[in-house]
Amino acid sequence: MKQLAADLRAEGDQLYGVLETLSEADWARNTPFKNWTVNDVMGHLHLGDWMVVLTMTDADKYLEVRDARKKARDGGVGMNESMAGLGPDIQQGPALLAQWRDHFLKMCDAFATADPKHRVKWSGPDMGVRMAATARQMETWAHGQEVYDLQRQPREVFDRLKNIAVLGVKTFGWTFANRGLTPPGAAPYVRLMAPSGEIWEWNEPDDTNKVEGLAVDFCRVVTQGRNITEVDLTVLGEPATAWMAIAQCFAGAPNDPPEQGVRGWS
Repeated sequence: MKQLAADLRAEGDQLYGVLETLSEADWARNTPFKNWTVNDVMGHLHLGDWMVVLTMTDADKYLEVRDARKKARDGGVGMNESMAGLGPDIQQGPALLAQWRDHFLKMCDAFATADPKHRVKWSGPDMGVRMAATARQMETWAHGQEVYDLQRQPREVFDRLKNIAVLGVKTFGWTFANRGLTPPGAAPYVRLMAPSGEIWEWNEPDDTNKVEGLAVDFCRVVTQGRNITEVDLTVLGEPATAWMAIAQCFAGAPNDPPEQGVRGWS
């Protein structure tokens, strides 16, 4: 767990460094992600972190908050607003940055000392605490990309992306099941080049059903940060092609990837 917690902390540290450079006005600007402002993005991240720490420390309270929040959202209340009276009072701008940062570090500390065999309640099936830490890194990285996209700022990537790539590979079946679909074949061979130049591989080698290219491009697609047409991945075979068109490594209702040109500026 210590390495996962360290990877998560490093992801948050990198995002914090970018957010520190934003002006008060920047926080109110719309990102290319569903027109969410930076305030929306970071409020969402903060609530997710808060919910994870809650389920790790008080499962009964977590279930109470989760169910009340679902009821509010089913009634038409917005995602962040659905937490009114249930959790933290979300701030704005630099105050939100400080609020998120403080709780984010507490979450990293909780993961570092957690029993890796521990399972926690979540919005779907229970999940292992290792998966919870990986999911928070994925969310931090994916939503952080929205800030980079807003600023048209290049992003340095690191081999800790492997945690997100693993999550992407593991959710091949989930991507289809979440939409009520049957995968059109076996899980593809995935061969990716890490930022360091190392090669990462999953599943049996198969030149007729594969996804190959840079790990960062694969992670951008499975987190729906880029349309498949905007990255330089080699995708061959029906299962691989169908997967990359709708890939979704995060929980929740089916979401469609961004349209071509919406986020692929780099």
